[in-house]
Amino acid sequence: MIAKKYYVTMTDKALSGWGMAKNKINKLVFECVNTEEVDNVIKVAESKPEMKYINVSTRKPKYNQNRYYVSFKTRETAKAWYN
Repeated sequence: MIAKKYYVTMTDKALSGWGMAKNKINKLVFECVNTEEVDNVIKVAESKPEMKYINVSTRKPKYNQNRYYVSFKTRETAKAWYN
């Protein structure tokens, strides 16, 4: 059986347009293994005013590399978002 994954996506307005995301929209994608992780990631995102357009999907998102700078996060790489 394949475990279902969830993806919480959001736009980081503070980091869009400069640095690694120069002239691009900075997107964060959090891979979650259950709805508890989804809820935790959304709660943290909603507490940060720079995070906009928070969405959840069961499909791994794909973004045009010419327009978006995308960072994929997991429990291992962004532990504070999952607790």
